[in-house]
Amino acid sequence: MATKPNKSRNMSVYSNLAHKRKTKKDAEARKKAEYLASLPKHPVKRTLYRLHPKRFWGYWFSKKGAIMALKVLGVAALLAVLSVGALFAYFRKDLDTIRPGELAKRVQTTVTKYVDRNGKLLWEDKGDGDYKLVVDGKDINTYMKQATVAIEDKDFYKHGGISVSGLIRSFVNNSSGGSTQGGSTLTQQLVKQVFFADEAQKRGLDGVPRKVKEMILAIEVERMYNKDQILDLYLNESPYGGRRNGVESGAQTYFGKSSKNLTLPEAALLAGIPNQPGLYDPYNIAGHEALIVRQHKVLDGMVELGYITQDESDQAKKYPILDHIKPASDQYKDIKAPHFVQMVRSQLEEELGKATVGRGGLTVKTTLDIRIQNRLEESMKDMFKSYVPAYAGFTNGAATVEDTQTGQIVAMMGSRDFNYKGFGQDNAATAYIQPGSTIKPLVYAQLFSNQGQGKANYGSGSILADDNSMSSIYGAPLRNADGGYRGNINLRKSLALSRNVPAVKAMYISGVDPTLNTIRELGDTNYCTQGADAQAGLSSAIGGCGTRQVDHVNAFASLGRMGVYKPVSTVLEVKNSQGEVIKKYKDESKQVVDPQVAYILSDILSDDNARAGLYGPHFYGLYIPGVKTATKTGTSDKGGQPKDIWTMSYSPALTMGVWLGNPDTRVLTNGNSSLPAKIVGEVMEYAHKEVYAKEKKWDSANGGSWYTMPTGIQKIGGELYPSWYNKNQGKTNAKLTFDKVSRKKATKCTPDAAKIEVDVVKFKDPVTKKDIYISPDGYDANKSDDKHKCDDVQPSVGTITVTGNKIDVSVVKGTFKLKQVEVKVGSTIVATLPASSSGTYSTTYEFKDGSSTVSATVTDIAYYTANNSITHDETVSSTPSNNSNAVSWNNARRWWR
Repeated sequence: MATKPNKSRNMSVYSNLAHKRKTKKDAEARKKAEYLASLPKHPVKRTLYRLHPKRFWGYWFSKKGAIMALKVLGVAALLAVLSVGALFAYFRKDLDTIRPGELAKRVQTTVTKYVDRNGKLLWEDKGDGDYKLVVDGKDINTYMKQATVAIEDKDFYKHGGISVSGLIRSFVNNSSGGSTQGGSTLTQQLVKQVFFADEAQKRGLDGVPRKVKEMILAIEVERMYNKDQILDLYLNESPYGGRRNGVESGAQTYFGKSSKNLTLPEAALLAGIPNQPGLYDPYNIAGHEALIVRQHKVLDGMVELGYITQDESDQAKKYPILDHIKPASDQYKDIKAPHFVQMVRSQLEEELGKATVGRGGLTVKTTLDIRIQNRLEESMKDMFKSYVPAYAGFTNGAATVEDTQTGQIVAMMGSRDFNYKGFGQDNAATAYIQPGSTIKPLVYAQLFSNQGQGKANYGSGSILADDNSMSSIYGAPLRNADGGYRGNINLRKSLALSRNVPAVKAMYISGVDPTLNTIRELGDTNYCTQGADAQAGLSSAIGGCGTRQVDHVNAFASLGRMGVYKPVSTVLEVKNSQGEVIKKYKDESKQVVDPQVAYILSDILSDDNARAGLYGPHFYGLYIPGVKTATKTGTSDKGGQPKDIWTMSYSPALTMGVWLGNPDTRVLTNGNSSLPAKIVGEVMEYAHKEVYAKEKKWDSANGGSWYTMPTGIQKIGGELYPSWYNKNQGKTNAKLTFDKVSRKKATKCTPDAAKIEVDVVKFKDPVTKKDIYISPDGYDANKSDDKHKCDDVQPSVGTITVTGNKIDVSVVKGTFKLKQVEVKVGSTIVATLPASSSGTYSTTYEFKDGSSTVSATVTDIAYYTANNSITHDETVSSTPSNNSNAVSWNNARRWWR
């Protein structure tokens, strides 16, 4: 009886609970229904009603909202854990290659070999001595480890592979416009160097997958290795400038010691390099200031972390560390064509990445031909052993030889000697130097191009007067090198004789910008683009801007390719350590100027007669026996004194440029742009005859291969004009009176007997709009008679006497020597007697009975004349005529006036 009430009460409790739950559910359902009934019927309005801030936040801060938030966060956390786990599982397979045994194989990169185009070894890039990249942690100096942690990852011993604070700090700093900072830990950097070196250049969205992989693998690496192992791996893997990977390589290269023997200032310097190994490379002179700033920052960080004292830091900063860097030349023992090889390496670092080149193991087949290179070095050495440098005042030189048809450099010297103290390692072939008059053929390339409808066109026979008419337009006195002007000479002579005024006129006519664009498109890609050079204007027509020799040679090679531009090439093929080709020469080209233009320029530049007025005929280097070349010399100046001297030369096979000057831009004492020609002649003659001829790249028959005249070229009066030239443009026929003696235009003082009328062609100068006359050979329409003066003393005829059959004539010379005395009896010329000075001249005549008029006319070399006459009677003594000298003296008085 006692248990029944209990069961009844239990049932009642359960019943009550169930009833309450049901009642609560019903109440909630009613409340929800009432809430839904209160909402707008339209779906959009209903959504906006719910999103009202008061109702939105009221929900999420309610008990119900909090429960919902916990559910969402729980699901998100679960998905995150599952995603991270999946990513870890996916990338876990990559970790096998980072184990110590595998890593040792990875960093055992052998030397990079540079060979010439025929496989001849130029250089084995292996550093100095033992090129050991991997060392045990005990063989790395403690300063080096501390310095690396201080500059790369101050929280290295605190984080587990990823530094959240570092990422936040980097994000805030970069977003606020501060100096760019990376958020990667030292461990992440190690992962990037080992696994993602080829992807390191990716930025933005492209770099996100790599960054995620870095973080995941960094966490796993931290789990697998302790901090000391990770730090040792980092120090063995990091780049330390050039191809020096690993701190041991850097220590031996820069300081000639093992990394375990590094001093504090040495360790601090090395620790700063991996951040930007190209900039901080101790052999990069331009980066020295930044490198020292970086070293000081490392030392400050070491003080901050308590690794060293402030006094130790100050002492290390005072140490002249750069003075103790081993010379780079020590690293290039037995290297051939050192400037060229270094240039190739720098280019590969840009194209393939510093990490790829730095790891080594590459085989680089270059475009160089060691045979031509050796001949070039021999000629340059001979030049600097001669008296010429001391006489002319230059101390340095550079030369580049290019295969014309491909744009491939086959020989190059960046200085007189790579090991020459002071500037030997500087590469003048890639430095910006003013080219002087060697820029002029490229200026005329634009002038000879089609100027467009309604505009005049030009050829080698066109005239742009070499006169003093451009100074106001030029903005300064414009002179030629000889200080004079040659008047209306044609463009063949203007270019061959390197006249400045016509070249400036050519640019003025074509336009500065179009001309500079053509120059750049032909190969001088950076001409008039550097600093103040960009404002050079018309001075750029005569070499007023700097350019790189390698570019300038290629621009001339574009003329040698009949107006086709091809980029300069230095590499034929690059293979990695597995023998895979990762870079190969690709032939690219662009037609910049019409072949007719290039042919006309080549014809002018190869015209030995046209340039004979400068150096005489057959000047060696400008003229090469058996090798036809097109050549141009040039001189830049400083304050009116020569500073740089150039000789540029090309054929269908090879193109070459030589510069001689001073590294400190001192002027020359006896500068002459023909001086580099000797080097050009020796190298070009050897390369054509001994290399290219034997390889069938150049035909030595008939003086060597030359260009075929393009269809359309017009030959007018022995000169060449493009097909778009109108031979009648702006020309009219005219007559001019010249002086026979000076062969210049007659003046009022020119005697009638000295005058001659000549047919000429007249047109207007396109710049000055003055009349220009083209006269036959030997006559100069630009100048006036300078032989005759209005106050010249004229000759005279004195007495004429007849004795029997003998006639005596006395004459007196004037200003000029006499030429002849003509004797007449009546209208018959009895004799023409040669005469030179005053005196009596005699002849004989068989007189007949009766009276006769005997006359004499004297003429001097200036065509002045005078005459006299008498009446002779065979039976009566002769008496002078009353008007004997009337004609002569009237004539004299007329010219005197």
